[in-house]
Amino acid sequence: MDNPDELICVGAIAGAYGVHGEVRLKSYTADPEAIEDYNPLTTEDGSRSFDVGIIRPIKNGLSVRLSSVTSKEEADALKGVKLYVPRNRLPSLPDDEFYHADLIGLEVFDTGGTKLGTVKSVMNHGAGDLLEIHGPGLKATVLLPFTLDAVPTVDLDKGRIVADPPEGLFPE
Repeated sequence: MDNPDELICVGAIAGAYGVHGEVRLKSYTADPEAIEDYNPLTTEDGSRSFDVGIIRPIKNGLSVRLSSVTSKEEADALKGVKLYVPRNRLPSLPDDEFYHADLIGLEVFDTGGTKLGTVKSVMNHGAGDLLEIHGPGLKATVLLPFTLDAVPTVDLDKGRIVADPPEGLFPE
């Protein structure tokens, strides 16, 4: 399960910010400014690498300087580029916390052992994390609250989640 070469997306460039090559960066780290701690960041294919220097927080992100980007045109050309770090550079988490990337693809079973589906994505719309579950018996994806009540067990070693979903969330 643990692949030290696995890349984890920690941010995305939202476009140029100013005229001297700064970019607006969306940070996906729990503490947005901690993204600087993971330097250097690379593109997904590894073709480019950047050191990120935070200038200041701005609306919807951070104003940052990327090493080797010196003009507005270069910054504009990077709009939409996602930035990654190798998995082994991320800190270890306490037992009750998980990286979203580790949850995606896990099979979800109910407390009786019936397979409910697979985690397609992890979302957060402000009120807590939701696991987007999809599977063969589901007409549409189901959003399962990622709380201790609804998801009592996450077993990364076995690649499975045991869920106790609220009544009526999954079809009988």
